[in-house]
Amino acid sequence: MIDTQLWQQAAEDIFWYQAPSRVLDDSNPPFYRWYPDGVTNACFNALDLQIEQGRGEQVAIIYDSPVTASKQQITYAELLDRVARFAGALAARGVSSGDRVLVYMPMVPEAVIAMLACARIGAIHSVVFGGFASNELAVRIDDASPKVIVAASCGIEPSRLVPYKPLLDEAIELADHKPEACIIMQRPELAALLLPGRDVDWYEAEAEAEPAECVPVAANHPLYILYTSGTTGQPKGVVRDTGGSIVALKWSMPNIYNVAPGDVYWAASDVGWVVGHSYIVYAPLFNGNTTVIYEGKPVGTPDAGAFWRVVEEHQVKVMFTAPTAFRAIKKEDPQGDLLASYDISSLQSLFLAGERCDPNTLNWAMDKLGVPVIDHWWQTETGWPICSNCLGIELLPILPGSLARPVPGYNVQVLDSAGQQITDGSIGSLVVESPLPPGTFITLWNADDRFEQAYFSKFPGYYETGDAGFIDADGHVYVMSRTDDVINVAGHRLSTGALEEVLSAHPDVAECAVIGVADAIKGQLPLGLVVLNAGVVRDDTEIVAEIVASVRQQIGPVAAFRQCAVVERLPKTRSGKILRGTMHSMADGEPWKLPATIDDPLILDEISVTLQALGYPPGTDGLS
Repeated sequence: MIDTQLWQQAAEDIFWYQAPSRVLDDSNPPFYRWYPDGVTNACFNALDLQIEQGRGEQVAIIYDSPVTASKQQITYAELLDRVARFAGALAARGVSSGDRVLVYMPMVPEAVIAMLACARIGAIHSVVFGGFASNELAVRIDDASPKVIVAASCGIEPSRLVPYKPLLDEAIELADHKPEACIIMQRPELAALLLPGRDVDWYEAEAEAEPAECVPVAANHPLYILYTSGTTGQPKGVVRDTGGSIVALKWSMPNIYNVAPGDVYWAASDVGWVVGHSYIVYAPLFNGNTTVIYEGKPVGTPDAGAFWRVVEEHQVKVMFTAPTAFRAIKKEDPQGDLLASYDISSLQSLFLAGERCDPNTLNWAMDKLGVPVIDHWWQTETGWPICSNCLGIELLPILPGSLARPVPGYNVQVLDSAGQQITDGSIGSLVVESPLPPGTFITLWNADDRFEQAYFSKFPGYYETGDAGFIDADGHVYVMSRTDDVINVAGHRLSTGALEEVLSAHPDVAECAVIGVADAIKGQLPLGLVVLNAGVVRDDTEIVAEIVASVRQQIGPVAAFRQCAVVERLPKTRSGKILRGTMHSMADGEPWKLPATIDDPLILDEISVTLQALGYPPGTDGLS
């Protein structure tokens, strides 16, 4: 059972216009509602309250951009002024409580300002990762139906500029829903052409606006919609509420991450992902911390010492990033030689999430940094950690491969396919007993039925995480893999079905399969296998190049889809199911058994030859 007393006490630590008289409404499972009659505002808790408590002159945001060679510090008072003005600019364009605003921005302070401005007036923001392909953006525009879109003219990568405005213009052209206005932040590196009557300049709109006051909203009022990665068909917009999010995120900062007001906290992620929402923007500001917005990479801006420079220069106490970042650093600087050039004594802990951290990477980080390295587990849907070593409560033994124990509020269990609890340490489906704690998702946007069906129908009374793992005799949780066909590329979950949809759309392709193959840096990469239509006489290399280009255009660069091969046949069961799991095991060099229901075992010999030619499993001769 959920500990409502814990969450009643935690709720007393935030600002309410009207304090809730009830902690939990459990009358309509799985649509549980926390603090159902409370009234609050996320922006007030993030900014106005902090200033009332004396933190007006404290730095709220450190902006560090090696790709533009610029840095900026913004105090809480300065941030409040800009947020209130931009909220006024939104209000001047008709945005009011409940309206949606889509944010399509790079890692700049204005992205945070836009999000907080929406929260200030009760608008619901939907942040889409900057540079997302136009058709993917169009799907999200149609689903969220934003009144206003906020975007930048471009994003900046270490080696190139990414023009956002043409991508946005094409997305609006593709979408059925049309925004009433677009507010464009012009970057000096690449100005965008503004469309008269629809597009307005960010800085002009901000300068002309009257500052807006906070709008009180119900605790269950949606704070934001965040679309999960890899959806090319029906969108999957996770909805987070306001009151529960404030309570849970603020509680997590001292209890999980062991940071106090005034400490510098750095989540090296992007505002387009859930980590950015929770731990770049909201949680640090709710807790009175200084948060770092880093527009750069772990390597290449300028080298593998980039993270250490940021830690030293800004006196970072706690850092949070993905294992992928540390794999990249380890690849470039295996001995950690660049660390010797920096004083990182301010760093007290490193947290990793977004994908399973392999023991080698975790041990390397522990050895080089000399601080606790905490691999913890959570999801877009939960919004904050399910399992973690809670440094503000108790430091448990760090066991590489383990995520320690469930965080207070989460009752994690392992179930078999029949829904029976597994207690012997065997692998099964990882689930969380309902109700989920505050701050987790309350539904999917415009899709209550899908919310219930996708997450709560298979195991009644439990939230199905979609991950598989086990719990050892001491209660330590291990996440081993996904239970469905989802590829995890550098922490970004990509559906094989979404990728296959693009491959199969090629006119020369008869059928296809996409599998995830192990990669030392990104964790996994997608590998495509296609069977061509009979009679196709074109060069295979031309077809593969077109397929790769299509994936980049329709899914985006985040898919990191570069390898694809033409095969004669795909291995299938007698019922026609493609044996993706078997091919995955072959590619990664893992033990596998000949499936009893395979239609033609000889096909696996052909697939093995193709995989070896591509360099799979790792260590074989080939292209990889």
